[in-house]
Amino acid sequence: MLEFIQLLKQRYQMVLNQLDNEAIKTVYQQRIDQLILAEAFIRKGQLINSGRKQALQIAVVGPTQAGKSSLVNVLLNSAIAGVSPLAGYTIHPQGFCHGVSLADCNGLQRYFGRFQQLQRSQLSKDRHDSYSLTESTADSVLLPQCVLWDTPDFDSIDSATYREGVIRAIALADIVVLVVSKEKYADQSVWDMMATLEDLQQPTIICLNKLNEGSEELIIPSLKEKWQHIRKDDFPEVVPLYYQKQAGLSSWPDAKQNLLVQTEKKVNYSKHAQLGRELLKKYWQIWLEPVIDEHQSLNDWQDLVDALIKEALDSYQRDYLNHPHHYETFQQALAELLTLLEIPGLAGIMTGARKVLTWPVRQMMKMGRKRLHLADTSHEVALLNQVAEHTLIQLADRLLDKTEQNQQRPRWKEFRSLLRNHRQTILQEFNSAAKNYHIAFQQDVEKTAHRLYQKLQEQPIVLNSLRATRVTADAAVIALTLHTGGIGVQDLVIAPAMLTVTSFLTESAIGGYMHKVEFQLKQQQLSVVRQTLFIELLRKKLLALAEHLSATSYFNISPDQLRNAELQLVSDSQPTETRHGLRLL
Repeated sequence: MLEFIQLLKQRYQMVLNQLDNEAIKTVYQQRIDQLILAEAFIRKGQLINSGRKQALQIAVVGPTQAGKSSLVNVLLNSAIAGVSPLAGYTIHPQGFCHGVSLADCNGLQRYFGRFQQLQRSQLSKDRHDSYSLTESTADSVLLPQCVLWDTPDFDSIDSATYREGVIRAIALADIVVLVVSKEKYADQSVWDMMATLEDLQQPTIICLNKLNEGSEELIIPSLKEKWQHIRKDDFPEVVPLYYQKQAGLSSWPDAKQNLLVQTEKKVNYSKHAQLGRELLKKYWQIWLEPVIDEHQSLNDWQDLVDALIKEALDSYQRDYLNHPHHYETFQQALAELLTLLEIPGLAGIMTGARKVLTWPVRQMMKMGRKRLHLADTSHEVALLNQVAEHTLIQLADRLLDKTEQNQQRPRWKEFRSLLRNHRQTILQEFNSAAKNYHIAFQQDVEKTAHRLYQKLQEQPIVLNSLRATRVTADAAVIALTLHTGGIGVQDLVIAPAMLTVTSFLTESAIGGYMHKVEFQLKQQQLSVVRQTLFIELLRKKLLALAEHLSATSYFNISPDQLRNAELQLVSDSQPTETRHGLRLL
């Protein structure tokens, strides 16, 4: 699951960089923050499950100039944390070890992932993917043994550049100390952060900083009201901090001296895994909205292509297979049948002439030249190319309509551009494939001719009658001329002699069988054309345009990747006894 959350976060960041719409950019940035929080919380769970005793983590968080670093110094009883009157002085998570050694914090580098641990002196304003850990030698009665984190603000304009470090430090925390001043406590950014952290259920303390004596009586009721408005858990302890001019620091009240030590007892690691699952489930559908929309766009693209492929096949059937004048394939089969017949009209001295005439035909058949000639003169091949071209024109028109109707789906515009760029190549490949299909299908034509010849042999009267006609001899000559390239298939269909032969066979005893064979030939032809030309080539080429979509403008998370992640989410959400088929006693 961690890998998928990281992948989703990376894709959000990549797409965000390509966006121009400020409203969508704001939404995407919020989701990136949520994903960073979820990733960090999962990593925290790995720390807890590592088997090593973990140091208590306390994070001091708050808006800009709330006095976070100053409070860190108060809590540590030291001046170790750098302070400045300037906003945004702290831009890296800085951890201070109180009562624990750096060796006790070795697991934190794995938790922070790509963030690098540096010395405080090495932290640079030009690099935000880093943090520091420093041992504090001072002793403080206010703190238990822990790592106390001074964090950057989360509300300034510049905080967007270092916000990830803030979120990572907060997700690591076992206890959160929210610092707000009387000027900042009502800021929306403060309560947005508190609303987000409710899912982590960390024990929280609110420090109301920079107060004048007695002013807290007016502010604390307002704080409580805001808390109860956004959160369902109990209102936390509030610590009023009064500014001492002489010390230059706020002072921690004696009455609250043991507060952090007592709060440590509220830390509960046993619920961490459950909280992590609930966090993922809360945001899951929101995070995946653009991914699912992309999948739907691809499904819509496939549906559009499939609809046009169906229309193309309907046109092929209507304008060729079922057309009374354009369908030529069965006439080719009849021409092949005539070459199988022994024609008495060519007996005797004409037999030698026949051999002379048919010898080049046989040689051309061996070399495949006859089939090439048939492909070049075929009305079917020409019609198939027209259908393919019309399909691409229709597709471009429908993409234009969808582009105008769905401005929020830029994919339609990009598909239209890709189609325009690849159109000529697709048509050229289709034309070549159509010719190859037509040549290869001549084997089925010849098989059909042999089936008819075998059926004629079962009807000697019909066979002899056919042989006895002068028309048959004329048709045979036409068939030979077809083989030699002197006549095109379209001429064969309307040749009077061939029409007469066709009529004779139709009205004969094998007429019903001939219709059956013609029907089967058409079905075979339709099946081959559908699969070879329109499914394996045209549809495949059009769907493959999706592979050329911009790699940086879309999430490009496959349905399988999403399905596997959702299965893992469901699996992780099941009780242990359910997942393993056992009830733990």
